[in-house]
Amino acid sequence: MDLIRHLECFVAVAEESHFGRAATRLNMAQPPLSQRIQRLERELEVRLFDRTSRQVVLTKAGTLLLPEAREVLARAGALRAAALRIRDGESGLLRAALPPDIAGTTVAALLNEFRANCATVELELHELSTAEQLERFASQGLDVGLVHHPCDVTGLELGPVLRRDLGVLLPRDAPAAQRTEVPLAALAEHDLVLFPRAGSPALYDDLLTTCARGGYTPPAVRHGRGASFVRGLVLSAAAVALAPRDTADDTTPPDLVWRPLAGAPLAWRHSAAWPRGHGDAAVRAFADAAAHALRTTADARPDTPTRPTYLRPAAEYWL
Repeated sequence: MDLIRHLECFVAVAEESHFGRAATRLNMAQPPLSQRIQRLERELEVRLFDRTSRQVVLTKAGTLLLPEAREVLARAGALRAAALRIRDGESGLLRAALPPDIAGTTVAALLNEFRANCATVELELHELSTAEQLERFASQGLDVGLVHHPCDVTGLELGPVLRRDLGVLLPRDAPAAQRTEVPLAALAEHDLVLFPRAGSPALYDDLLTTCARGGYTPPAVRHGRGASFVRGLVLSAAAVALAPRDTADDTTPPDLVWRPLAGAPLAWRHSAAWPRGHGDAAVRAFADAAAHALRTTADARPDTPTRPTYLRPAAEYWL
């Protein structure tokens, strides 16, 4: 038995006190309506109406059950509405990720904008490298993330690619620190602190290749992920680290300085990414918030001309 439809019939007859008017209200014929009421009475094992040739009157049982029936219908309506919101990405849980190099001001700006536009969505935000994000996409454990390019984006859809130019973080007493812009070749005597290669192998290799082309082959590559650890390595080992201005400005101690690289040869390239075919409203809101936060707090800019779409095949961006 379709209980919800039968309860709708019960409420309509109770409120109209007439089978004909209730049938018109429900857009159905009167005989099927009478049959539904009779079946509901058999199912509930109570008589809901006293019927005469002139009127229909609720029995005591019907009077007591009418508020319950209305509550069930209200809950059913709320359930349908919630299901539609979840289907359209306007409610529920969104599992999202950002890479570790995103500055605190950018994270805060992203969260504020997302909450303003998706107040009914619970955001579960993780700090994950690009490789970790790709693994979670493959296992269906992540809905949207912000990835570094180049990376393997098979099966993903992407937002616009944004570029953040990299500079160099180095000890204040290093000779290169006296320059307003630092050529890569001027870093030749310094070790380089980079994120672990496993976090983004293609980007790692691309950075070292570009450094070599610019005349900088570091004597050693040290690995660090957290900002404090990286800065400790730079200070203790007379090393240097690559960083955008916004992350360097966050908490740079006085004995370190950040300088732009001459010619801006290196950059982080980011875009939002999500599984193909799953770009619902919440995913798009997160992607928009991430792009806006990067532009307004991290001096990010479009890396290549893009047309406004969230459904562009991933191959059109980076492979």
